[in-house]
Amino acid sequence: MTGDARDPHVLAPGQAPTPFTAEEIRAGCPVGRTIRLRVDVPGRPSLHRGHRFVECDEEGATIERSQLPLDGSPPAEPEVGRVTWRDLQRHASFPADDTTIVSERIQIEIGALDCLRYTVRDGATEEVYWFAGDLPGMPVRYLTRTDGEVVTTVTVVANTLT
Repeated sequence: MTGDARDPHVLAPGQAPTPFTAEEIRAGCPVGRTIRLRVDVPGRPSLHRGHRFVECDEEGATIERSQLPLDGSPPAEPEVGRVTWRDLQRHASFPADDTTIVSERIQIEIGALDCLRYTVRDGATEEVYWFAGDLPGMPVRYLTRTDGEVVTTVTVVANTLT
């Protein structure tokens, strides 16, 4: 079964609803949407990653992903790959029994955003994702905690349409 006929946000039995449907992600991620992320790992220098939608159609998108050095050195050659809108929706499909979803307003570099916060627990690991209702697609912030310690935080620092 590929989803719940009553709710296109639920991809399979036992899965929590996703914040966006594949169609909502397609509508929110046109050609030229560029997302810049800051990756913070305690004890290491921060880095930026970029995601740019270079081709889009009814089935999916070609996305260019790159690592953007903060020291001014040239970026590495970007990776380019194809993904379906349903695959992007699947990235936010988590086991219902391990997932808590609440509304939360957060302030990040791109502004104050009304989000759905997904907290997903797996043993000693907790992953927290904030999905902004006005920005279908990837979370605007996510972090990973292991044994209560934050080990990675990723935050959208720019979201543009070029």
